[in-house]
Amino acid sequence: MTGLSAFNKFTGTLKEEGQLMPVLFIGHGSPMNGIEDNDLTQRWKQMAAEIPVPKAVLVVSAHWLSKGTRITAMDFPQTIHDFGGFPNALFEVQYPAPGDPALARETASLITSTQVEQDHDWGLDHGTWTIIRHMYPEATIPVLQLSIDYTKGPQYHYDLAKELYNLRKKGVLIVGSGNMVHNLRMVAWDKLTADAYGYDWALQMNTKFKELISAGEHQSLIRYESLGKEALLAIPTPEHYLPLLYTLGLKGESDPVSFFNDKAVAGSLTMTSVKFG
Repeated sequence: MTGLSAFNKFTGTLKEEGQLMPVLFIGHGSPMNGIEDNDLTQRWKQMAAEIPVPKAVLVVSAHWLSKGTRITAMDFPQTIHDFGGFPNALFEVQYPAPGDPALARETASLITSTQVEQDHDWGLDHGTWTIIRHMYPEATIPVLQLSIDYTKGPQYHYDLAKELYNLRKKGVLIVGSGNMVHNLRMVAWDKLTADAYGYDWALQMNTKFKELISAGEHQSLIRYESLGKEALLAIPTPEHYLPLLYTLGLKGESDPVSFFNDKAVAGSLTMTSVKFG
């Protein structure tokens, strides 16, 4: 199936399904994961095989910050190479998944707390395509991105996510793409090739985050700045953490919680990912 035929197939108002799609928070890590075959990317592929095939994918990526909330609404979003200093092979990657303007309009209509602007200029940044191309390599499933309004606080993003819950009933896979622990200023460059390595504070916070997620202590996670100095080291800036709050807001009361790719890399990053549902 070509990207265009997939687009034609899925465009339009989606009908509710008999089951909820799960929600995923995925630690995306280095852009190199977009072309590498490693334990992380293999688990992304496996996850795609374990869950129902989605009608569309909506990603909240740490790498699309905007004033106000925007959603990609073009027929075919561009592949954005929003990084530097990597091999040419990474810049040559194209992920030609279709968009879905009708679904963009429907998603925008679900959000009543703010006006969502339909965007025709962005595309799929590396927080999206490096993951989704492993999960759905044929690029036949429509992929959209929802931006993160950098002027708003954590509670706002958590509450906005709840307005998207109905998409789970319609076969849309919603993915938050970031990292729970993400401090590039403290990366252990001499440990980049180590299989797993984390500073004590990074491992401590990773464990704390998992405990709070498992216990459903969402308010503690929203008010992460009150979790101590280790939390401020783990989240020096919020953009990689906020996608987690979107997935927490989308969690249903009866959704089981499971973790995968649960490891630290380069000292100050964790790849820990979560499946709700």
